[in-house]
Amino acid sequence: MSDSSVQLPPGKMPVLRVMPMPRDLNPAGDVFGGWIMSQVDIAGAVPARTRARGRVATVAVNAFVFKQPVSVGDIVSFYAEIIRTGTSSVTVEVEVYAERNPEDPVVVKVTEATLTYVSVDVQGVKRVLPLDPVI
Repeated sequence: MSDSSVQLPPGKMPVLRVMPMPRDLNPAGDVFGGWIMSQVDIAGAVPARTRARGRVATVAVNAFVFKQPVSVGDIVSFYAEIIRTGTSSVTVEVEVYAERNPEDPVVVKVTEATLTYVSVDVQGVKRVLPLDPVI
């Protein structure tokens, strides 16, 4: 096993794990950045939805950094954590790691992002977050 300084976050569970397929590649042969962005949005919505106890809508991508390319066959793990809440908004930090080379495993941090979601009702109208968060 390779000695890697990067590891999956200890004591944390990913909210999403997925393996990109050949259809997810860009013309250069790496996984298309838009595919990663959509998966990050899904992963960030998981804790936001839990906190809102209902539907949320993405209102901002505050920061998004691609650190390393992702390849077909990588196991991509998305870790999402709420870093701030407002009256109706939830800001989530998402960290993305790729597990590569199953014969000699290596973990690489590939992306980090911060997104803001707003709690909405069934008609899509902004609503106040519940006072007591689900734990």
